[in-house]
Amino acid sequence: MKQFKRILVFELGNYLKNKVFVGVTVFLAVVIAAVMFFPRIKAAVSSNEPRQSADKPIMLVAAENMSDADMQNAFASVFGEYEVKYTDEGIDSIKNQITGGAAECAFVLHGNGAYTYYVNNLSMYDTNTETAEALLSGIRQVVEMTRAGLTAEDAQSILSIRVGGETVNLGKDQMQNFFYTYIMIFALYMVILLYGQMVATNVATEKSSRAMELLITSARPASMMFGKVIASCIAGLTQLAVVFGSALVFYNLNSKYWGDNPIIRSIFDMPTDLFAYMLLFFVLGFLIYAFMFGAVGSTASKLEDINTSVMPITLLFIGGFLVVMLSMTSGNVDTALMKVCSYIPFTSPMAMFTRLAMSTVKWYETAVSVAILICSVVVIGIAAAKIYRVGVLMYGTTPRIGNVIKAVFGSKK
Repeated sequence: MKQFKRILVFELGNYLKNKVFVGVTVFLAVVIAAVMFFPRIKAAVSSNEPRQSADKPIMLVAAENMSDADMQNAFASVFGEYEVKYTDEGIDSIKNQITGGAAECAFVLHGNGAYTYYVNNLSMYDTNTETAEALLSGIRQVVEMTRAGLTAEDAQSILSIRVGGETVNLGKDQMQNFFYTYIMIFALYMVILLYGQMVATNVATEKSSRAMELLITSARPASMMFGKVIASCIAGLTQLAVVFGSALVFYNLNSKYWGDNPIIRSIFDMPTDLFAYMLLFFVLGFLIYAFMFGAVGSTASKLEDINTSVMPITLLFIGGFLVVMLSMTSGNVDTALMKVCSYIPFTSPMAMFTRLAMSTVKWYETAVSVAILICSVVVIGIAAAKIYRVGVLMYGTTPRIGNVIKAVFGSKK
């Protein structure tokens, strides 16, 4: 235990003293602060500027069979973000105003209920035509009802009837939970690939410098392996805690400026039980991959061989990541493939957490998945320590899997 503590403290100190580690952490916290304070800064800048009606973009409306006031009022009621102006100028003049920047867009209405929409640069988010069609359909319906004998008031009364409903969600709200599930999966993806690679690189560096030959005689392989992996896990969690903790603090300081933004609000309204599951699967998922990275790193003969050696592990993790992301984006996280992945230790940290966040999972399914994952972490950790002991003393060409297995079982005899 003393050896483990010494190695843990030593490795953790190396992370905390690393200028790159500290710099990246501070940089991410600053970026988060800038994002969270942006609405407050924008509001402060906007309050110092005189507000004029010209701040709103101008929308021109030209019609054949409606009066100036009727058309302006109708369009102004549904296009509140525009300053609506009625015009009786010709098409060429309207086009020149739009291309010259005097107006942003224009609706030219025809007698048969059709229209022509003019805009200089059509945005992919432009929904003006849908809004105008709904408005013009209502006006046309009133006209037809009036012709059929109804008064304009009766027609408006009929069209104003609205059917309301209530949604009772008996399970999980996928849209509400999507964003923080997405963030957790990406955080796990980045931390595993980054810190797992660092564990493998550190082991290979010690081996190539021959320092491992001295370390292996003064400390047990299990203590060295577990010390390195757990130190990297603590360093990764510390970095994430600083980044997301600062995001939470900065959000609370600026929450009123964000208003009712559903995306931001859902990210910071994660339920406590789901947050606990996130930490559990995050730690176990990191440990299982970090042990594999460390074991593989110990078998690399040269530092340049690390990328090739860890490629199978990286592809295994990316494969599970893609399965989970495709299921999330499709909206169906309870496919047969996702259920199978929920019990495979290499994919369950992502798959089971996603199902817990975006679907309804029986308690015993979660218990079985966690139990399998914990047992797998222990087994892979012990196996990684044995491979580590043999691998760090193997030099020359990169050892094959069969040779490593023989050496591990041979060392027991």
